[in-house]
Amino acid sequence: MEYTHLGRTGLSVSRLCLGTMNFGPLTEEPDAHRIMDAAHEHGVNFFDTANVYGWGENKGRTEEIIGNWFAQGGGRRERTVIATKLYGDMGEWPNDGKLSALNIRRACDASLKRLQTDHIDLYQMHHIDRSAPWEEIWQAMEVLTAQGKIIYSGSSNFAGWHIARAQEAAAARNYLGLVSEQSLYNLMERSIELEVVPAAQHYGLGVIPWSPLHGGLLGGVLRKEREGRRRTEGRAKETLEKHRDQIEAYEDLCAELGHEPGDVALAWLLSRPAVTAPIVGPRTLDQFHAALRALDVELDAKTLDRLDEIFPGRRTAPEDYAW
Repeated sequence: MEYTHLGRTGLSVSRLCLGTMNFGPLTEEPDAHRIMDAAHEHGVNFFDTANVYGWGENKGRTEEIIGNWFAQGGGRRERTVIATKLYGDMGEWPNDGKLSALNIRRACDASLKRLQTDHIDLYQMHHIDRSAPWEEIWQAMEVLTAQGKIIYSGSSNFAGWHIARAQEAAAARNYLGLVSEQSLYNLMERSIELEVVPAAQHYGLGVIPWSPLHGGLLGGVLRKEREGRRRTEGRAKETLEKHRDQIEAYEDLCAELGHEPGDVALAWLLSRPAVTAPIVGPRTLDQFHAALRALDVELDAKTLDRLDEIFPGRRTAPEDYAW
Protein backbone atom coordinates (compact mmCIF):
# COMPACT_ATOMS: atom_id res chain seq x y z
CA MET A 1 0.00 0.00 0.00
CA GLU A 2 1.14 3.51 -0.80
CA TYR A 3 0.66 6.28 1.74
CA THR A 4 0.57 10.05 1.51
CA HIS A 5 0.07 12.96 3.86
CA LEU A 6 -3.45 14.28 4.33
CA GLY A 7 -3.11 17.74 2.86
CA ARG A 8 -0.49 19.85 4.62
CA THR A 9 -0.59 17.73 7.78
CA GLY A 10 1.89 15.13 8.93
CA LEU A 11 -0.86 12.49 9.05
CA SER A 12 -0.14 9.49 6.79
CA VAL A 13 -3.13 7.89 5.10
CA SER A 14 -3.52 5.18 2.45
CA ARG A 15 -4.02 6.23 -1.18
CA LEU A 16 -7.43 4.55 -1.09
CA CYS A 17 -10.06 5.46 1.50
CA LEU A 18 -12.59 2.83 2.56
CA GLY A 19 -16.08 4.28 2.29
CA THR A 20 -18.65 2.70 4.59
CA MET A 21 -21.95 4.14 3.35
CA ASN A 22 -23.20 0.69 2.32
CA PHE A 23 -22.54 -0.84 5.75
CA GLY A 24 -25.96 -1.47 7.21
CA PRO A 25 -28.30 -0.63 4.32
CA LEU A 26 -26.72 -3.03 1.79
CA THR A 27 -23.94 -4.87 3.65
CA GLU A 28 -24.71 -6.87 6.79
CA GLU A 29 -22.52 -6.30 9.84
CA PRO A 30 -20.49 -9.55 9.63
CA ASP A 31 -19.67 -8.86 5.97
CA ALA A 32 -18.79 -5.25 6.79
CA HIS A 33 -16.39 -6.48 9.48
CA ARG A 34 -14.75 -8.83 6.99
CA ILE A 35 -14.28 -5.95 4.54
CA MET A 36 -12.67 -3.78 7.23
CA ASP A 37 -10.39 -6.63 8.27
CA ALA A 38 -9.38 -7.09 4.63
CA ALA A 39 -8.69 -3.36 4.39
CA HIS A 40 -6.18 -3.60 7.20
CA GLU A 41 -4.64 -6.72 5.72
CA HIS A 42 -3.93 -4.74 2.55
CA GLY A 43 -2.70 -1.64 4.39
CA VAL A 44 -5.78 0.58 3.99
CA ASN A 45 -5.82 2.67 7.17
CA PHE A 46 -8.19 5.48 6.10
CA PHE A 47 -11.93 4.86 6.72
CA ASP A 48 -14.73 7.34 6.01
CA THR A 49 -18.24 7.40 7.43
CA ALA A 50 -20.94 9.86 8.57
CA ASN A 51 -23.42 10.10 11.40
CA VAL A 52 -26.39 9.90 8.99
CA TYR A 53 -25.22 6.70 7.30
CA GLY A 54 -27.70 3.92 7.83
CA TRP A 55 -30.31 6.40 6.61
CA GLY A 56 -33.93 6.87 7.57
CA GLU A 57 -34.86 5.29 10.86
CA ASN A 58 -31.44 3.63 10.94
CA LYS A 59 -29.32 6.78 10.98
CA GLY A 60 -26.18 6.09 12.97
CA ARG A 61 -26.21 2.38 12.22
CA THR A 62 -23.05 2.52 10.09
CA GLU A 63 -21.07 4.17 12.88
CA GLU A 64 -22.36 1.47 15.24
CA ILE A 65 -21.12 -1.28 12.91
CA ILE A 66 -17.68 0.34 12.84
CA GLY A 67 -17.78 0.77 16.61
CA ASN A 68 -18.54 -2.90 17.12
CA TRP A 69 -15.59 -3.72 14.88
CA PHE A 70 -13.30 -1.44 16.88
CA ALA A 71 -14.52 -3.11 20.09
CA GLN A 72 -13.08 -6.45 18.92
CA GLY A 73 -9.64 -5.03 19.69
CA GLY A 74 -6.55 -6.42 18.03
CA GLY A 75 -5.30 -2.94 17.15
CA ARG A 76 -8.29 -2.22 14.92
CA ARG A 77 -8.86 1.28 16.30
CA GLU A 78 -5.19 2.12 16.70
CA ARG A 79 -4.40 1.28 13.07
CA THR A 80 -7.37 3.23 11.67
CA VAL A 81 -7.61 6.89 10.73
CA ILE A 82 -11.34 7.29 11.21
CA ALA A 83 -13.17 10.14 9.48
CA THR A 84 -16.82 10.89 10.13
CA LYS A 85 -19.17 13.76 9.34
CA LEU A 86 -21.92 15.88 10.83
CA TYR A 87 -24.55 18.22 9.35
CA GLY A 88 -27.57 16.12 8.41
CA ASP A 89 -30.54 16.05 10.77
CA MET A 90 -30.37 13.16 13.22
CA GLY A 91 -33.79 13.94 14.72
CA GLU A 92 -36.89 16.05 14.22
CA TRP A 93 -36.17 18.76 16.79
CA PRO A 94 -34.42 22.07 16.16
CA ASN A 95 -30.63 21.84 16.60
CA ASP A 96 -30.58 18.15 15.65
CA GLY A 97 -28.55 19.04 12.58
CA LYS A 98 -26.46 21.70 10.82
CA LEU A 99 -23.40 23.41 12.32
CA SER A 100 -24.50 25.34 15.39
CA ALA A 101 -22.06 25.07 18.30
CA LEU A 102 -24.73 23.14 20.15
CA ASN A 103 -25.15 20.52 17.45
CA ILE A 104 -21.42 20.24 16.87
CA ARG A 105 -20.99 19.32 20.54
CA ARG A 106 -23.93 16.93 20.64
CA ALA A 107 -23.19 15.29 17.29
CA CYS A 108 -19.57 14.67 18.21
CA ASP A 109 -20.46 13.04 21.51
CA ALA A 110 -23.08 10.87 19.81
CA SER A 111 -20.63 9.73 17.11
CA LEU A 112 -17.98 8.93 19.72
CA LYS A 113 -20.48 6.75 21.55
CA ARG A 114 -21.56 4.89 18.41
CA LEU A 115 -17.96 4.45 17.24
CA GLN A 116 -16.91 3.26 20.72
CA THR A 117 -13.82 5.46 20.69
CA ASP A 118 -12.55 8.47 22.62
CA HIS A 119 -11.60 10.57 19.60
CA ILE A 120 -12.34 11.18 15.92
CA ASP A 121 -9.28 11.61 13.73
CA LEU A 122 -10.94 13.71 11.01
CA TYR A 123 -14.23 15.46 11.82
CA GLN A 124 -15.84 16.68 8.62
CA MET A 125 -18.66 19.13 7.97
CA HIS A 126 -20.89 17.30 5.47
CA HIS A 127 -22.18 20.51 3.88
CA ILE A 128 -21.85 24.26 4.27
CA ASP A 129 -24.19 25.81 6.84
CA ARG A 130 -24.88 29.32 5.55
CA SER A 131 -26.62 30.35 8.78
CA ALA A 132 -23.71 29.52 11.12
CA PRO A 133 -20.87 32.07 11.34
CA TRP A 134 -17.35 30.75 11.16
CA GLU A 135 -16.55 32.28 14.54
CA GLU A 136 -19.12 29.96 16.09
CA ILE A 137 -18.07 26.89 14.11
CA TRP A 138 -14.36 27.27 14.82
CA GLN A 139 -14.92 28.03 18.48
CA ALA A 140 -16.86 24.77 18.81
CA MET A 141 -14.19 22.81 16.92
CA GLU A 142 -11.45 24.37 19.05
CA VAL A 143 -13.22 23.18 22.20
CA LEU A 144 -13.49 19.63 20.82
CA THR A 145 -9.80 19.74 19.87
CA ALA A 146 -8.80 20.96 23.33
CA GLN A 147 -10.90 18.18 24.89
CA GLY A 148 -9.09 15.62 22.73
CA LYS A 149 -12.32 14.54 21.03
CA ILE A 150 -11.19 15.46 17.51
CA ILE A 151 -7.76 15.91 15.96
CA TYR A 152 -8.38 17.41 12.50
CA SER A 153 -11.27 19.25 10.86
CA GLY A 154 -12.40 18.77 7.28
CA SER A 155 -15.14 19.85 4.90
CA SER A 156 -17.32 18.12 2.34
CA ASN A 157 -19.28 19.55 -0.58
CA PHE A 158 -17.85 23.05 -0.04
CA ALA A 159 -17.41 25.61 -2.81
CA GLY A 160 -14.00 27.17 -3.32
CA TRP A 161 -15.04 30.43 -1.68
CA HIS A 162 -16.43 28.53 1.32
CA ILE A 163 -12.97 27.01 1.80
CA ALA A 164 -11.38 30.45 1.54
CA ARG A 165 -13.74 31.96 4.12
CA ALA A 166 -13.21 29.05 6.48
CA GLN A 167 -9.43 29.22 6.25
CA GLU A 168 -9.19 32.98 6.67
CA ALA A 169 -11.45 32.82 9.73
CA ALA A 170 -9.34 30.01 11.17
CA ALA A 171 -6.10 31.89 10.51
CA ALA A 172 -7.46 34.90 12.40
CA ARG A 173 -7.90 32.60 15.43
CA ASN A 174 -4.46 30.95 14.99
CA TYR A 175 -6.32 27.69 14.36
CA LEU A 176 -5.28 25.02 11.86
CA GLY A 177 -8.67 25.09 10.13
CA LEU A 178 -9.58 22.66 7.35
CA VAL A 179 -7.11 19.99 6.29
CA SER A 180 -9.29 18.23 3.68
CA GLU A 181 -12.22 18.66 1.33
CA GLN A 182 -14.40 15.74 0.27
CA SER A 183 -16.02 16.42 -3.10
CA LEU A 184 -17.77 14.75 -6.00
CA TYR A 185 -14.95 14.20 -8.48
CA ASN A 186 -14.44 11.74 -11.30
CA LEU A 187 -13.75 11.64 -15.04
CA MET A 188 -17.35 12.53 -15.86
CA GLU A 189 -17.79 15.22 -13.19
CA ARG A 190 -14.82 17.62 -13.07
CA SER A 191 -16.49 20.85 -11.93
CA ILE A 192 -14.31 21.13 -8.83
CA GLU A 193 -11.33 21.83 -11.10
CA LEU A 194 -12.77 25.33 -11.57
CA GLU A 195 -12.28 26.62 -8.01
CA VAL A 196 -12.33 23.88 -5.36
CA VAL A 197 -9.10 22.19 -6.43
CA PRO A 198 -7.22 25.52 -6.74
CA ALA A 199 -8.50 26.56 -3.31
CA ALA A 200 -7.46 23.22 -1.83
CA GLN A 201 -3.99 23.55 -3.34
CA HIS A 202 -3.60 27.13 -2.09
CA TYR A 203 -4.64 26.33 1.47
CA GLY A 204 -3.01 22.89 1.64
CA LEU A 205 -6.15 20.74 1.81
CA GLY A 206 -6.17 17.14 0.70
CA VAL A 207 -8.98 16.38 -1.77
CA ILE A 208 -10.94 13.20 -1.02
CA PRO A 209 -13.10 12.36 -4.06
CA TRP A 210 -16.42 10.59 -3.54
CA SER A 211 -18.30 8.66 -6.24
CA PRO A 212 -15.09 7.98 -8.18
CA LEU A 213 -16.97 5.73 -10.64
CA HIS A 214 -19.89 8.16 -10.97
CA GLY A 215 -22.44 5.73 -9.63
CA GLY A 216 -20.96 2.83 -11.57
CA LEU A 217 -21.09 4.50 -14.99
CA LEU A 218 -17.28 4.42 -15.18
CA GLY A 219 -17.11 0.81 -14.05
CA GLY A 220 -17.80 -0.89 -17.38
CA VAL A 221 -21.54 -0.28 -17.44
CA LEU A 222 -22.01 -0.88 -21.19
CA ARG A 223 -20.18 -4.20 -21.12
CA LYS A 224 -22.16 -5.28 -18.08
CA GLU A 225 -25.39 -4.35 -19.86
CA ARG A 226 -24.43 -6.45 -22.87
CA GLU A 227 -23.60 -9.37 -20.61
CA GLY A 228 -26.90 -8.96 -18.73
CA ARG A 229 -25.11 -8.24 -15.43
CA ARG A 230 -26.41 -4.72 -14.95
CA ARG A 231 -29.61 -2.85 -15.61
CA THR A 232 -29.66 0.93 -15.28
CA GLU A 233 -32.79 2.80 -14.29
CA GLY A 234 -33.94 6.29 -13.39
CA ARG A 235 -31.36 9.08 -13.26
CA ALA A 236 -28.48 6.68 -13.96
CA LYS A 237 -30.18 5.55 -17.17
CA GLU A 238 -30.73 9.15 -18.26
CA THR A 239 -27.08 10.01 -17.60
CA LEU A 240 -25.93 6.90 -19.44
CA GLU A 241 -27.98 7.75 -22.53
CA LYS A 242 -26.72 11.34 -22.50
CA HIS A 243 -23.08 10.25 -22.32
CA ARG A 244 -23.27 6.89 -24.09
CA ASP A 245 -20.82 7.85 -26.83
CA GLN A 246 -18.25 9.08 -24.30
CA ILE A 247 -18.62 6.00 -22.12
CA GLU A 248 -18.32 3.72 -25.13
CA ALA A 249 -15.11 5.47 -26.21
CA TYR A 250 -13.84 5.20 -22.64
CA GLU A 251 -14.52 1.49 -22.38
CA ASP A 252 -12.85 0.92 -25.75
CA LEU A 253 -9.75 2.77 -24.51
CA CYS A 254 -9.68 0.69 -21.32
CA ALA A 255 -9.86 -2.47 -23.43
CA GLU A 256 -6.89 -1.25 -25.47
CA LEU A 257 -4.96 -0.64 -22.25
CA GLY A 258 -5.88 -4.07 -20.91
CA HIS A 259 -7.39 -2.66 -17.71
CA GLU A 260 -10.84 -2.70 -16.19
CA PRO A 261 -12.70 0.64 -16.59
CA GLY A 262 -13.11 1.03 -12.84
CA ASP A 263 -9.37 0.58 -12.32
CA VAL A 264 -8.58 3.27 -14.87
CA ALA A 265 -11.07 5.70 -13.31
CA LEU A 266 -9.47 5.28 -9.88
CA ALA A 267 -5.94 5.46 -11.28
CA TRP A 268 -6.83 8.70 -13.06
CA LEU A 269 -7.98 10.25 -9.77
CA LEU A 270 -4.78 9.12 -8.08
CA SER A 271 -2.86 11.10 -10.72
CA ARG A 272 -4.75 14.34 -10.07
CA PRO A 273 -3.20 17.31 -8.23
CA ALA A 274 -4.22 17.66 -4.56
CA VAL A 275 -6.02 14.29 -4.48
CA THR A 276 -5.19 12.36 -1.32
CA ALA A 277 -7.36 9.27 -1.65
CA PRO A 278 -10.49 8.40 -3.64
CA ILE A 279 -13.26 6.86 -1.55
CA VAL A 280 -14.16 3.32 -2.57
CA GLY A 281 -17.46 2.10 -1.14
CA PRO A 282 -17.67 -1.66 -1.63
CA ARG A 283 -20.82 -3.64 -0.90
CA THR A 284 -18.91 -6.92 -0.96
CA LEU A 285 -15.43 -8.23 -0.22
CA ASP A 286 -14.91 -8.97 -3.92
CA GLN A 287 -15.65 -5.35 -4.79
CA PHE A 288 -13.08 -4.21 -2.22
CA HIS A 289 -10.41 -6.49 -3.65
CA ALA A 290 -11.23 -5.24 -7.16
CA ALA A 291 -10.63 -1.63 -6.10
CA LEU A 292 -7.08 -2.48 -5.00
CA ARG A 293 -6.09 -3.21 -8.61
CA ALA A 294 -6.08 0.51 -9.38
CA LEU A 295 -2.94 0.95 -7.30
CA ASP A 296 -1.00 -1.03 -9.90
CA VAL A 297 -2.29 0.92 -12.91
CA GLU A 298 0.06 3.52 -14.37
CA LEU A 299 -1.32 5.95 -16.93
CA ASP A 300 1.20 7.56 -19.27
CA ALA A 301 0.91 11.08 -20.67
CA LYS A 302 -0.62 9.85 -23.93
CA THR A 303 -3.36 7.98 -22.07
CA LEU A 304 -4.07 10.96 -19.81
CA ASP A 305 -4.40 13.18 -22.88
CA ARG A 306 -6.80 10.69 -24.46
CA LEU A 307 -8.91 10.64 -21.30
CA ASP A 308 -9.06 14.44 -21.41
CA GLU A 309 -10.30 14.21 -25.00
CA ILE A 310 -13.08 11.82 -24.02
CA PHE A 311 -14.00 13.62 -20.81
CA PRO A 312 -12.87 17.25 -21.15
CA GLY A 313 -11.76 18.84 -17.89
CA ARG A 314 -12.15 22.35 -16.56
CA ARG A 315 -9.50 25.03 -16.40
CA THR A 316 -9.10 27.17 -13.31
CA ALA A 317 -11.65 29.99 -13.12
CA PRO A 318 -11.88 32.56 -14.65
CA GLU A 319 -9.75 31.31 -17.57
CA ASP A 320 -12.19 28.44 -18.09
CA TYR A 321 -14.89 30.84 -19.27
CA ALA A 322 -13.16 34.20 -19.74
CA TRP A 323 -9.84 35.56 -20.94
